[in-house]
Amino acid sequence: MKTIHTDQAPAAVGPYSQAIEANGVLYCSGQIAINPAEGKIVATTIEEQAEQCCRNVEAVLKEAGTDMSHVIKTTCFLAEIADFKAFNEVYAKHFVSKPARSCVAVKDLPAGALCEVEVTAVL
Repeated sequence: MKTIHTDQAPAAVGPYSQAIEANGVLYCSGQIAINPAEGKIVATTIEEQAEQCCRNVEAVLKEAGTDMSHVIKTTCFLAEIADFKAFNEVYAKHFVSKPARSCVAVKDLPAGALCEVEVTAVL
């Protein structure tokens, strides 16, 4: 097992790792739209936040030596299901390999985030 960390994505805000690699599979923690340079969410729209989430995911994948094309499953969380269409438009630009996915609306997300993206990838 190997712990993955990069300063190009937000540091974990609790007792967890950005990602863990085990047996050729990368299990990534969910990424919200925290801008790693600012240490907080600066994006205000669902589109901007989805974009930052994807950039954060990409940074963790890169640190592990892989990329978005190797993602096999995503789990997406939305604060408002009404944002589903707008979120999908941004998501589709990043996840062109169309991995398996679950997308659900939840009551609240950390730090007032509008969305969160978690991925599993192969190395």
